[in-house]
Amino acid sequence: MPVDYSLYLVSDRSMLKGRNLFQAVEEAIKGGVTLVQLREKNISSLDFYNIALKMKELVNHYHVPLIINDRLDIALAVDADGLHIGQEDLPLKIARKLLGPGKILGYSVANRGQALFGERNGADYLGAGTVFPTGSKADTGEPIGTGNLQKIKQAVSIPVVGIGGIGISNLEEVKATGIDGISLISAILGSNDVEAASRKLINLWRK
Repeated sequence: MPVDYSLYLVSDRSMLKGRNLFQAVEEAIKGGVTLVQLREKNISSLDFYNIALKMKELVNHYHVPLIINDRLDIALAVDADGLHIGQEDLPLKIARKLLGPGKILGYSVANRGQALFGERNGADYLGAGTVFPTGSKADTGEPIGTGNLQKIKQAVSIPVVGIGGIGISNLEEVKATGIDGISLISAILGSNDVEAASRKLINLWRK
């Protein structure tokens, strides 16, 4: 089944101001989110496993794929739909081999060279960025801008998703690069009405 990368939500509980993660993700899906990545940095493996298990149940109900960030073991343990890794994580070829052929493998890239490497070594899609300055990830490096985003998209034949600082104000500029979707954290989870924010973003994207 082809994956719809249009509106790709990456979870970050620090954005929720004490609200429930599962409730927020459910509202986001109801608003139009097409893919969910579970990202947890500072919790135990057991806690991550338990959250992932519950998240899998939730997204399955809406037929939305669940991608696990970084942690191959968790992705396999809960039979998630896929894994997303970055430049500092497991080597792409190893991750592809262990994950198996039927799962989605995403790879973070910041330039054309990394994008070509990702495509050659088994990535199913690329997360390209950070596109604009962002407050939700501290370790993202210099923003690549929409010009480089377009170069990445034109260099590969697999789907490309833009990430980093994307929101209502710059969405049309990002869409003009020809990429396949946008990956968001704060523009959705940082809003007071998650469902409405998601709906507004997806409508603008599909316009």
